[in-house]
Amino acid sequence: MARDRLAALRAQNGSDNGYTNMSDNSYPSQQYTNPYADQDNGRYEMAAVNNSTTQLTAGDASDMSSFYTEISSIQDQIRTYNDTVQRIADLHSRSLNQADEAAAQRNASQLEQLQDDVGSLSSQLQRRIKDLMSKSLPGRDGQIRAQQTNLVNAKFVEAIQNYQVVERDYRSKSKQRVERQFKIVKPDATAEEIKAAVNDDSGNGQIFSQALMNSNRFGESRAAYREVQSRHEDLKKIEKTLTELAQLFNDVSVEFDRFDLI
Repeated sequence: MARDRLAALRAQNGSDNGYTNMSDNSYPSQQYTNPYADQDNGRYEMAAVNNSTTQLTAGDASDMSSFYTEISSIQDQIRTYNDTVQRIADLHSRSLNQADEAAAQRNASQLEQLQDDVGSLSSQLQRRIKDLMSKSLPGRDGQIRAQQTNLVNAKFVEAIQNYQVVERDYRSKSKQRVERQFKIVKPDATAEEIKAAVNDDSGNGQIFSQALMNSNRFGESRAAYREVQSRHEDLKKIEKTLTELAQLFNDVSVEFDRFDLI
């Protein structure tokens, strides 16, 4: 239900956003398209709506002016959310190509900060949009408020979905890295052994350790082992992030459904 209404809102608004998912193994920088890129200062459908305020009383116009200010501020915050997600995607891409341990640690620190920032933005956006939904009004003003609130909520849902795409893409490429590193240690590994190594979440890399002991490429294998340990930690964090995003998407969609029925 929510997905259908979101699609209808996007079609009505003429908006489109995309995320180019690159699946090759060279790990190029991911290209993320900001959903607001083709909007005039992000004020989609605001011009026509603003014209309706000419029929309002002074008090109503003041209330609607405050509403428009809040809508514009929320749009700006969604842009910040999207920009931060793009920076996360860039750091993910960089981490897949970094060999220097010190640089990798700096990258991880920056990534952690950006993920905290996105989490904070998510909470704020969810609260602010929910607050708008709770202030329904009758008549023309109410219709305008409902339309604009639905639109920013749809944009927020799109932003969440784009973040999910970023994390899934990074998860896929991280697993590919683990596969290649395992093949360095055990070139004759079977498909079952590779799958077990990729999905080994024991924390001590037991499967990889066993292969390492039997490898005659000690130096290269030790480096591969260290990277695999790091990748497994990344994969755990990715799964946690995806779980949180799925819950956030569900919560926002439920609010969207409930508001649409009011």
